[in-house]
Amino acid sequence: MATVFGLSELKSRLIDWRGSSKTEQIPDIAEADALTGNIRLVAEQAGQFDLTLLLENLVIPRLIADRRDPSSWADAANALTPYPASAEAHCRRVISEQDVDVFSRLSVNEEAHVLLSFVDECLAMGSSVENIFVDLLAPAARRLGEFWDADSEDFVGVTMGLWRIQEVLRVLTMRIPPVTGPGHGQRSALFSPMPGEQHSFGTLMVAECFQRAGWETDVLIEPTQSELTGKFATRHYDLIGLTVSNDCSTSALSSLVCTIKAVSSNPYVKVLLGGRVINEHPDLVASCGADATAADAMSAVAVADQLVPISAASFENLS
Repeated sequence: MATVFGLSELKSRLIDWRGSSKTEQIPDIAEADALTGNIRLVAEQAGQFDLTLLLENLVIPRLIADRRDPSSWADAANALTPYPASAEAHCRRVISEQDVDVFSRLSVNEEAHVLLSFVDECLAMGSSVENIFVDLLAPAARRLGEFWDADSEDFVGVTMGLWRIQEVLRVLTMRIPPVTGPGHGQRSALFSPMPGEQHSFGTLMVAECFQRAGWETDVLIEPTQSELTGKFATRHYDLIGLTVSNDCSTSALSSLVCTIKAVSSNPYVKVLLGGRVINEHPDLVASCGADATAADAMSAVAVADQLVPISAASFENLS
C-alpha cells in the first residue's frame, strides 16, 4: 500500500549505504533478484512482506551497482554540460502528458544516462529548467505514486524510479545553477512537509524553484513538530511553505499554522500551503488561517512574490 511508501527505514539504510559504499564490493544483482524472489514467496505464504529484507537484499544492492556504473549520476553530471539554447528555442516544445508517461516508465526501467538524455532533449528544444521541474519531474513523481496505488509497479520499481527522478533534480541544480540578480537573497523561506509525512520530493523541488527566483531557502525533510517549530522560532523567515500530501485533520493543520504565526521570530511571516491535499481542498487554506496556496511550484513563486514583495524585505532581519 502507498502508506508505507518512502519509509524512514529506507532513508536510514540509504545513509548507511552512502557511508559504506566506497569499501563494499558491487553486489551480484542476479543473486539479489533470486533472493528477492525467495523473499516474495515466503512473504506470500506467510501473508506478510518483510520490507527490511527487501531493502537489504535488492534496493540497496541495486543502488550501489547503479552508483558504481560508468553511466552513474555523478559521472553523467560531470560529463555533460548545460545544453545551449537551440535556434528553435523561441518555439518551445511543450512537455506533454505522453512525455510524462514515457519519462515515468524510463525512471522505473532504465539507467541514469537515459533519463538525463531525455531531459537534455527537452532543454535543447527550449524548455527551461523550471519547465523541467514543474512539467516533467513533479508529474512523473506523481505518476509513480499512481503506479504504486494501482499495483502496476512494485515497491522496488517505484522506489528506484523516485530515486532517479530526485537525482535528476540534483544533477540539474548542479549543472545549471540559478543566476543571481537584483534582490537576490533579500527574502527568506523555509519549506517543509507536514510533520510525520515522508514525501519530500515536492518540497525539495519547490525550494529549488524559489532559490532560482532569488529567495534564500531552507528545507526540512521528515521533521518532527519540535524540529519544525524550533527552526522558525530561532530564525527569521519571510515565508513558511508547508506541503500537505497525506490526509490530516483540519484541527491539526490549523494548530500548526497558528503555532507558526505565534512562535515565528518574524511576526509578519506568511504561510503558504501546497500539496495534494490542499490542491483537492483549497478551502482548507482559509479555514486553517494560512495566507495562500498555489497549484504548482512556479505558481507558488508568483504568489509568494505578491505576499512578500522585495521592497518590503528587510535586510537587517536576515541572519
